[in-house]
Amino acid sequence: MQVIEMKKIAFFVTSLNAGGIENYLLRFLKYSEGEILPIVVCKSNQYGDLLGDYQQIKNIKLLKVGGGFFNIKQFINIYQLLSSDKIHAICDFTGNFAGIPLFIAKLVGVKKRIAFYRGATNRFKEDKIRLYYNSMVKKLVMDNADYILSNSKSALNFFFHDRSVDDKRYQVISNGIDSAKFCEGTGNLRNELSIPDESFVIGHVGRFDNAKNHQTIIQVIKRLSTYDSNIYFVLCGKGVDENLGEIIKESKFGNQVKLLGYRSDVNKVLKTLNAFYFPSLTEGQPNALIEAMVIGLPFVASNINPILETVPYSLHKQLVAPKDVDGAVSKLLDIYQSDNRSRYTCADWAKEKYSAHNCFSLFMEKLK
Repeated sequence: MQVIEMKKIAFFVTSLNAGGIENYLLRFLKYSEGEILPIVVCKSNQYGDLLGDYQQIKNIKLLKVGGGFFNIKQFINIYQLLSSDKIHAICDFTGNFAGIPLFIAKLVGVKKRIAFYRGATNRFKEDKIRLYYNSMVKKLVMDNADYILSNSKSALNFFFHDRSVDDKRYQVISNGIDSAKFCEGTGNLRNELSIPDESFVIGHVGRFDNAKNHQTIIQVIKRLSTYDSNIYFVLCGKGVDENLGEIIKESKFGNQVKLLGYRSDVNKVLKTLNAFYFPSLTEGQPNALIEAMVIGLPFVASNINPILETVPYSLHKQLVAPKDVDGAVSKLLDIYQSDNRSRYTCADWAKEKYSAHNCFSLFMEKLK
């Protein structure tokens, strides 16, 4: 009987704190369990919220290799890892900052080298020094990557607007979700959160971060809460409860708002809702919005390019400018007052578009 040796593949992330990249990689590793020997490398020298979930992956190896934009010790650790552990492929999810790991990987003979861009803007405070460093490591990506992947056209257009159309290294691979597993079960959190069954519940899922635009979310809540006291709001994500707690507590609408921190049962959170509101200022390809679509929720979201790519054209009418409070309130009230809310949903489309089998298989092809 022929024994097939599984290949060691190193995945580089900043940390294991809950976020789009980390959740994407976790889902991919669960889906491909038993096919590869994954090594997950945290470049910030810390793990995070999802450590326990990652530790459950069969045959996984987790490492920390220092932190900082220019950390010599980190580079030495990466060199030692890639030169001594018979790594078949490396995939770095940190955008342009994949440049140095990919350079080291090529130097020591790693066969497959991939940079995977997950955001459509720079995620650092721009100044001359940082932008110069950014341009240098971007060149290393271009010189050393076998594939330059992204989950959106917007990201490739932002970082590589001048790329050659003939360069086949640049490809878009959408986020994947196992919709059958994600949607299984019928439970929700209304009883836990003391929300009446007959209430209309609007929700948001996303960490507390400027890009998630919680300031506008609060303005929309303020308007809608005065319209009807039977409209409730659930905000879920790391840091949301800590950073918005006092604001909500001191407001006149506090009893209509439920703040949750990080939750591992996001499907239950979504099943608590009647509508989803997602006014991000920037995104890559938002897992949270995809999950809401897969569950079958009506939604209102921002009209930024990555979200225009993410939702079907027929529902582009549900997208408004990120800070358009009036537009968001109007469209959420349309959903609330509708006698046919299914017209604002696209579950079947989303399940096919973001099929775990299709999307993860494309990624696995590049790694092998």
